[in-house]
Amino acid sequence: MKEARHIARIAALLLAAGTLGAPAVPGNTGPAASAMPAALQNVGFEPPLNGQMPLDLAFRDETGRGVQLREYFGQKPVILAFVYYGCPMLCDQVEQGVVGVLRMLSFNPGRDYEVVFVSFDCRETPEMAAEKKKKALAHFRRPETDSGWHFLTGSRESVEAATKAANFRFSFDAKNNLFAHASGVLLLTPDGHISRYFYGVEYPGRDMRLGLVDASAGKIGTPIDHVLLFCYHYDPTAVTYSASILKIIRLAGVLTILCLVGGILISRRRETVAAARNLSQSLAGGPERGAH
Repeated sequence: MKEARHIARIAALLLAAGTLGAPAVPGNTGPAASAMPAALQNVGFEPPLNGQMPLDLAFRDETGRGVQLREYFGQKPVILAFVYYGCPMLCDQVEQGVVGVLRMLSFNPGRDYEVVFVSFDCRETPEMAAEKKKKALAHFRRPETDSGWHFLTGSRESVEAATKAANFRFSFDAKNNLFAHASGVLLLTPDGHISRYFYGVEYPGRDMRLGLVDASAGKIGTPIDHVLLFCYHYDPTAVTYSASILKIIRLAGVLTILCLVGGILISRRRETVAAARNLSQSLAGGPERGAH
């Protein structure tokens, strides 16, 4: 019986933490912060758009090699998520959500962008990170992208500096040896600025694709992606890309004008060609008529 109650408490704690990944609601709805469990009162995820991630922080990758965040930046956008590898529920869903949505895209890790998972549990080891990477790659099913996936562990100082820059807050429940935390991912520019972020454990393919094109400043993506970026804008309050009616109307107006101009030019060209043909026929037939 005791064991059942203990499991129920753990499940309730993780479920409550998972709901923190949802977009913010107005302050006058729902329970007051003081009514929340103490373990959840200081938990949240509100990344500052255009905020700078500290790239000089030291971590260890899944092989145990000492690295700095800077190694994953410079040329390509970066998808970054804070998790802990011993998490029994929510972090696995975040990892599966990231892998699942990236499988839907034609972009490839290592070539078009980098994927970085950072453990916020400073007790975790590179061996745990390596196991997570192995599972992620097996699920992603593109072994040639191995160099684009990075699973990091680090010291308390590095973890605190990284999570503080992203305004990712978590708390530790020593009794159950679990962390209460929110869920979501960051999209960072090649120089380490926070470009976009998405909450939860499932990320729409369109939003992730447009977010990567946005974060890369248009260096990746097709012409169609760039047109979609013109028609859609990122709404940080809804944490998604939504259609911009004004931009769509403007684009439709420009296309209409181009079609009209094109139609006029084609019509005039046809008239010119027809007139030239008639003149040519008249000149060719003139001497013959004169001979009779």
